[in-house]
Amino acid sequence: TVQKKIHRADIVDVNGNIIGVTERLEAHNGSKILHPVVHLHVFNNKGELYLQKRPNWKEIQPNKWDTSVGGHVTWGEDIYTSLQRETQEEIGVVSFRPQLIANYIYESPIEKELIYVFKTIYNNSITPNKTELTEGRFWPINEINKELGTGLFTPNFEHEYNIYIKCNQ
Repeated sequence: TVQKKIHRADIVDVNGNIIGVTERLEAHNGSKILHPVVHLHVFNNKGELYLQKRPNWKEIQPNKWDTSVGGHVTWGEDIYTSLQRETQEEIGVVSFRPQLIANYIYESPIEKELIYVFKTIYNNSITPNKTELTEGRFWPINEINKELGTGLFTPNFEHEYNIYIKCNQ
């Protein structure tokens, strides 16, 4: 028999304190169970921001451009370990210096996340993991600003960009 892997996630309160555990699928089924997520915004020395394009098979926001790195904190992981793991998995980067910008609660129609937002400067090549995302590239800030509100980006990215990234470049 084939066993299906169960992905667990911590349940947290608004301050990030762990108050329980759930299955990741349950956190995404409309239950609005608050769970932690990490986002990393990767800039280069030119001030360009690396974005990833979500694959068409993703249930949430397929085919849209999104945060450089984004992922769920796995049950039992701390925020920084999760950030390192997700960054390596999604864009192949293992050595970087993350700077925490903010954390906030983001709620969509099917989930509620406590998002920890980081940024870093990285000038080496980035290799997107094709099983995780469709493609990725550095975007000049003026190009991002021009495309905001057109539906090209995920709503979560636009929210985060407008509030936290524009003022923290």
